[in-house]
Amino acid sequence: MNLPPLRACFQAIDDESERYDLGEVVYHSRSGALLEVRHDLAALKAQRTAHAWRNLFDSRSGRTSYPYGSGVWSKMEIVQPHVQPENVVSLFEGNTNLFWADRYGKQLGLTDLWIKQCGTSHTGSFKDLGMTVLLSTVKQMIADGKPVRAVACASTGDTSAALAAYGAAAGIPVVVLLPQGKISAAQLVQPLANGALVGSLETDFDGCMRAVKELTKDKTIYLANSMNSLRVEGQKTLSYEIAQQFDWQVPDWVLVPGGNLGNVSAIAKGFLEMRELGLVDRLPKIACCQAERANPLYRAFKKAESEGRPLAETDFAPLVAAPTLASAIQIGAPVSLPKAVRALVELGGVVEQASEEELAEAVARADRTGLFNCPHTGVALACLEKLVARGTIRAGERVVVVSTAHGLKFTEFKTRYHEGKLDFPSKHANVPVSLGDDPEKVSEAIHRALDARS
Repeated sequence: MNLPPLRACFQAIDDESERYDLGEVVYHSRSGALLEVRHDLAALKAQRTAHAWRNLFDSRSGRTSYPYGSGVWSKMEIVQPHVQPENVVSLFEGNTNLFWADRYGKQLGLTDLWIKQCGTSHTGSFKDLGMTVLLSTVKQMIADGKPVRAVACASTGDTSAALAAYGAAAGIPVVVLLPQGKISAAQLVQPLANGALVGSLETDFDGCMRAVKELTKDKTIYLANSMNSLRVEGQKTLSYEIAQQFDWQVPDWVLVPGGNLGNVSAIAKGFLEMRELGLVDRLPKIACCQAERANPLYRAFKKAESEGRPLAETDFAPLVAAPTLASAIQIGAPVSLPKAVRALVELGGVVEQASEEELAEAVARADRTGLFNCPHTGVALACLEKLVARGTIRAGERVVVVSTAHGLKFTEFKTRYHEGKLDFPSKHANVPVSLGDDPEKVSEAIHRALDARS
């Protein structure tokens, strides 16, 4: 049987006729609109049935056959079909735990609450999912003769860590621009350790983004931020994994922290593609969760809601994001806004916000049930609690919260919380019990402490 070849291309989101090869150095349309990667879904459906695609993906995931054991590259045909396997740069990303949050869920009145722990990936965040695709495509571009001398990004921490690790694995030089004094020590040391050229700018993330856009006007320096839609192709596999882990069933809700908003559109893209291919038969609702101090999309959503109409891109106004404990989403001018707005409309989504106290307390409550969450996940958990209390999310619904990074990257935040050094009382603070060295007195003191907790 002669099957049509699998192809994908960049396509302008404002003009379907404007297309570019995935090997081109291009980030936006002629009018300045974002691009997206479009796959030939008809060819995919002609090549295999939905049942056969599910079986293929299941048979690869987690195995040792390089690169197909990766959670991303197990879906290679729907990610980057033109990349040759020898040019894939994979660190076995994806395949992250879908944790049944039984104790925490019961506290909220939910019996079917799950945390997708993307922080258990190689560099400790979901950014690995997109960066493996971007660096693999760049490696293919170099193999095809494109003169790429370096890959660059602006970052609030996790993007730079992922880019530096994958660049080091590929042998491709990396430049990262970070806002000075605004990321954790653990996040800063990652690109340094991986040999990246690190620039510390006296500005915020939006200022770093302006600088990297200027830098990457030189086409030999390739842009790695989420306005490059190659990143979305990796991040969308998060949706495939969630469905796969539920035996190809779809949850009722997916909640995700929102900063630059690439993840919102990526999650929607994954579910929409799966429905088109027949892998799933319905879509979840999506909730974008923003920090109150960096909430431009939330403000736009509330404006549209107050006027009784769907969210529109024209509702949005950029702002200068204030310092927040959720530093990775301290973004006031998200570059993926148009895609995120479309995703929220298509999936019947909502936008909620969390204050600094709400996100910190949500982290602490969840940690007391066995989790170890980053402050950005805390934003999503705090918004979850609000949506449940309001009745937007109902008791019997299956809910997935996307945890975007590992808590070990944010130990300063957790330490300050438990030492009571934040700007509000820490309701769940836990400090060491100071004891002497007499075993009998130590035993007595421990029993008293246990009695006080019971």
